[in-house]
Amino acid sequence: MHIRPQARTLLAGLAAAALLAGTAGVASATDATPSPKAAGPTGDGAQALCKRVPKIDRRLDRALERLDAGVARRGSVARLQQRVDNAKKAGHSEIATFLQDRLDFRTSLRTSLEQRQKDLNSVKDWCAKNDDGKAGS
Repeated sequence: MHIRPQARTLLAGLAAAALLAGTAGVASATDATPSPKAAGPTGDGAQALCKRVPKIDRRLDRALERLDAGVARRGSVARLQQRVDNAKKAGHSEIATFLQDRLDFRTSLRTSLEQRQKDLNSVKDWCAKNDDGKAGS
């Protein structure tokens, strides 16, 4: 590829300018004082959490419903159990082992989601008693 000398000089100058601008930006960024947001949160976020409670509750309900659904529903424990059984029946031990590990995780996920749901109910009660988190602000 042949580039004219003037274009080559222009490209080299632009590259040098970009390099200098990049290092100047890094140097100025290191000298800056941290912003208040960088210092960390000032509260516990109760008001925002109280606002999101209904959405979180729906998400947990949907996830638990999917896990507890029958064999026909993708993502259900029953469907994955059927796949494990099919792999064992076919003699695919590596596949069965892999799927069994996924099944074990999915089963523990149900327990974890149920615990989150209980915790969220406690948060919901707290929000109702504390004006949706505005009282503590």
